[in-house]
Amino acid sequence: MKRAVLLGCCWAWTFLFGGPGQATLSPAEILERADRNAVSGNRIAVSEMIIRGRRDSRSISAKSWVQGEDKAFTEYLAPAREKGIKMLKLGDQLWTYSPDADRTISISGHMLRQSVMGSDFSYEDMMEDRSLVDLYRPEIAGEETWLDRPCWILRLTSKGGEVAYDSRKIWVDKERYVLLKEERFAKSGKLLKALEVKSIIRVQGRWVQNSLVVKDALKSGEGTEFKIQSIEFDAVIPDYLFSKASLRK
Repeated sequence: MKRAVLLGCCWAWTFLFGGPGQATLSPAEILERADRNAVSGNRIAVSEMIIRGRRDSRSISAKSWVQGEDKAFTEYLAPAREKGIKMLKLGDQLWTYSPDADRTISISGHMLRQSVMGSDFSYEDMMEDRSLVDLYRPEIAGEETWLDRPCWILRLTSKGGEVAYDSRKIWVDKERYVLLKEERFAKSGKLLKALEVKSIIRVQGRWVQNSLVVKDALKSGEGTEFKIQSIEFDAVIPDYLFSKASLRK
């Protein structure tokens, strides 16, 4: 969910229209700039997931408080059957709380691959907050226009260790350094998940992916649309919120 919020920058004339400035950037520099744009410090956001299955669609809204890369607290607001469900992320640990069962569950191991609320997002997707440049080796695979924006296409190969996806293919806006499209692959090369940004807005001097669609290639249905309804950057968030005690409040 963190990479749905990206910072945009105002770059030189050559970045707007092409030229030597772009040619001098290495794949690692492009990825570093994209990572830098993805870091937003503290933020509070209200969002909506529209899960489109084979037969019907349903919408789930939530409010999230995020502090850096290691702390996140989410409370689901609607519909009624999901209202009050909460999630807490502290570093590499994740817990969920269900008010109906009055029970807190630790999500770990194979459970991280499970779907979040029946969506195309997994718990693993939510936990993976480290910078891409720390996890992958990039190379330029080409150029393409997406959403009328010139993009570099980068192929990312895992550096090893524990990663949810062995390799990725990402489309990076040449001017704003925002990720506009992504494909995620297994070690075998099989496509596991695809992401497409539908629209971007500017909030508090930052570029925000306010609408995107994620499709799990192993699931039926038309994917999950994620929309940001409101967002506040550099928000003041009390530390007590990021505790297991907050799950039951």
